[in-house]
Amino acid sequence: MRTPTVGFLGAGQIGEPMVERLLAAGHRVRLYARRAQVRERLAAAQLVAEPVDLATCDVVVSCLYSDEQMLDVLPEVVAAMGARTVLVSHTTGRPGTLDRVAAYAPEGRAAIVDAAFSGTADAARAGRLTVYLGGEPEHVATVRPVVGAYADRVLTTGGRGSALCVKLLNNLLFAGIAQLTLGGVEAGKALGIEEGALLDALAVGSGGSTAGRYITARGGAEPFIAAVTPYLRKDLEACGDVAAEEGVDLSVLLSAARSGPMRLGRPSPSETELLNEDHP
Repeated sequence: MRTPTVGFLGAGQIGEPMVERLLAAGHRVRLYARRAQVRERLAAAQLVAEPVDLATCDVVVSCLYSDEQMLDVLPEVVAAMGARTVLVSHTTGRPGTLDRVAAYAPEGRAAIVDAAFSGTADAARAGRLTVYLGGEPEHVATVRPVVGAYADRVLTTGGRGSALCVKLLNNLLFAGIAQLTLGGVEAGKALGIEEGALLDALAVGSGGSTAGRYITARGGAEPFIAAVTPYLRKDLEACGDVAAEEGVDLSVLLSAARSGPMRLGRPSPSETELLNEDHP
């Protein structure tokens, strides 16, 4: 069977090791990257001048940061995609953004699979990401072998947009559990318990969680908060918007996720602008 040509845009912190894994797996990769240093590191891929140059690939993988970046970059790509090209979107954002992007395709019939993922750059480099796939069965079947180059757990969640909803709910729950764990760390300090000792105890106790393990892996509460706050704040804003659009009451979960040592209210316009400047 012919190896599909994979177009890739968004070779940032997570996207770059994804490309490395695709190349190592023998995929033919065409890459758009703005940064010279990224182009140099990924020179084994076929480099293209503009994102639209990826539209003729069999599968186009997009690993952009936000809805704003998607709406800035993807419409031109989707408008030029062939009838058999499938777009894979790894962005954690709003399902409605996928619909807005799809509308640029001839007759609005773009083949798009939302592929929200869970994991770190190290997990991507090791081929151990978890990826959720939402879309038409034939489109999901097309992209599964591609995604499998950097994910060892690929879960089908339903129709287009379902993977994003699963990821948003996951991050909503993660934020709430992280807030509780960080509150526990603060309480431990007040009781004279060293942070590392408490986290080690939680790791083998019933009060432990993935959030606790992530806090430990980041080197403690402060570096964890600094690393994850911008991303969780963005995702909680998306959760609130989706809940409002769909008429789903997430107020209790959102309140729990926003209450605690992390300040997870809506991002300021200046922060959103700064984060969106980082086009991978």
